[in-house]
Amino acid sequence: MHDLVIFDCDGVLVDSETMSNQCLVDNLARYGLELGLEDALGFFVGGTMSGVMEKARELGAALPDDWLDEIYGEMYARLQAGCPLVGGIPELLDALDAKDVPFCVASNGHEAKMQITLGQNGLWDRFSNRMFSAYVHGVAKPDPGLFRIAAGHFGAQTPVVIEDSRSGVTAAISAGMRCLAYAAHDNGDDLCALGAEVFHSMHEVPELLAL
Repeated sequence: MHDLVIFDCDGVLVDSETMSNQCLVDNLARYGLELGLEDALGFFVGGTMSGVMEKARELGAALPDDWLDEIYGEMYARLQAGCPLVGGIPELLDALDAKDVPFCVASNGHEAKMQITLGQNGLWDRFSNRMFSAYVHGVAKPDPGLFRIAAGHFGAQTPVVIEDSRSGVTAAISAGMRCLAYAAHDNGDDLCALGAEVFHSMHEVPELLAL
C-alpha cells in the first residue's frame, strides 16, 4: 500500500477547471484574444497564472502589467459564488483516513485560491496543515520538485500522485512516482502516453489503491 497520496487541487479535488478557464476566456476577450473554452483548457490547465499570462501574450493578448491582480480578483469572485467538489472525493478521503494513509495537496495554485475552493466545501481543515503550493515553495509543475517536497515532508517512500493535467503527470513521472490521472471529459490518452494510469471516476480510486 502507498504511504502517501498527493492530490492536485483544481480538477481533482474541486471541479474548478471549467469555471476558471471560462473566466480566462471572458477576460482575455477584452484584451483582443478570442478563445473557446476548449482552447483555454488545452493551453492553460495545469500551469501557473504567470505562465498563463506569458502564453496569452504570445497568442496576441495585449495584457497590462497588473493583469495578474485583475484576473485573480475576477477568478476568485467567480469561484466564491460556488465551486463543487469532484464527485467521490469525500468518500475517498474517508477511505484513506480509515486505513491511516496520509494525504496532502500539491498545487500550482495559490493558497488563497485553495482556501476559497476547499473552504466552501468543508475540506480546508483537512488540508490546511498539509498543503504545498508552488507560490510558497518556489517550484511549479512540470518540475518534479513540488511533489518531492511533499513526499519528503511526510518521509514517504511509496507516494502516489492523483493528477488531471499534462504538467502534473509529467512532474509525477519525473519524480519517479506512480501517477493516477483523472480524465473527466475525455479518454485521457494524452495522459496515458506520459506514463499515467488513467481513470474516469474517483469511485475507482479505492480499488486502484487497494484500500
